[in-house]
Amino acid sequence: MSSRPSGHLPALTGLRFFLALWVIVTHLIGKGHIYEPLVLMLPAPLQSIVRYGYEAVPVFFVLSGFVLARTYGSIEWNPVNLRKYFVGRLARVYPVYLLSLLIVAPFIIKAPDQPKGWLVAMHLTLMQGWWIGHYTAGWNTPAWSLSCEMFFYLMFPLMVVPMRNRGWRWTIGAAVLATVLTQGMWLIGISDQIKPIIHLSDFLMGLAVSRAFDLLTEGRPIVQGKWLYWIGILGSTVVLAYAQFLPKALSMNTVLRPLNALLLLGLGLGGGWIARVLSTRPIVFLGKASYGMYILHIPILWWAVSWPQFAIRYLYVAFVVALSCVVYVVFEEPANRFIRSKAGTPKPAEPVRSAMEAAA
Repeated sequence: MSSRPSGHLPALTGLRFFLALWVIVTHLIGKGHIYEPLVLMLPAPLQSIVRYGYEAVPVFFVLSGFVLARTYGSIEWNPVNLRKYFVGRLARVYPVYLLSLLIVAPFIIKAPDQPKGWLVAMHLTLMQGWWIGHYTAGWNTPAWSLSCEMFFYLMFPLMVVPMRNRGWRWTIGAAVLATVLTQGMWLIGISDQIKPIIHLSDFLMGLAVSRAFDLLTEGRPIVQGKWLYWIGILGSTVVLAYAQFLPKALSMNTVLRPLNALLLLGLGLGGGWIARVLSTRPIVFLGKASYGMYILHIPILWWAVSWPQFAIRYLYVAFVVALSCVVYVVFEEPANRFIRSKAGTPKPAEPVRSAMEAAA
């Protein structure tokens, strides 16, 4: 039996593709980078939106909390299920991540300016996100986010149980806490460099979004989400385009976090043409391959910098997308299924399972 009848929310899968693409493009702009002349031709608000592609990463964190709660929120956290859950989470991220390290391995071996032993160990154990600012090796810069994800996976069983069967008051309270949590951490002196702790607020927001989804859909007709995601899209666009007007004491991620929640909740509920486009089969497939796009594009870039300039400009992004699709089909998904088959699937708690069986 599956861990939970979470339902397939294809628009959220499709969204992953565009988030990953945003991150990739951001890494190709800046002084001396290949797309900088093109970006300088854009109006200032559009330039700002393109340059803030790293704000896609917190959206992934909110989405991670949402999807985990939809998938594993009802299981009984006994030792067997914990083992199956953690193996499943490792199967999700580690095979392609290891492939990314193998791709960049020749450059790691040749690097003359780093004490490589502890850095390699830190990367292999996905601990680099705890030490941002204390080292300069950018072998696979986006992989710091996997340190956050692994921490979130560890914290998830402790965080999701208090959210079970809660009403709107508790859910809204969790969302408000998630909105202000990072600013509160800074006030008490927690360093912004400790990324897994700082971004726990995004993950908590994802759990609140999942509970809101339950409250909006349980025992009711399907609620249209287009107004919610349009508020999220338009609000985020304004914040990103005119970031210079934000108060200095207020971080952009704090402002965007509730807008990210509305975006994901709305797309999860569906409705409207954007959700329909994101739910089309080609976009959903690209969304499934987006993890490879995200985690492989910098290792590939290490090799691509030796290409002719026109090849980087016109072929690099397409090559990353195409290769990630191939990796998803021939390596990522088979490896995921194989590892999960050895561990099994966590089972729901008895009361939830009985309710599911009664409804069948």
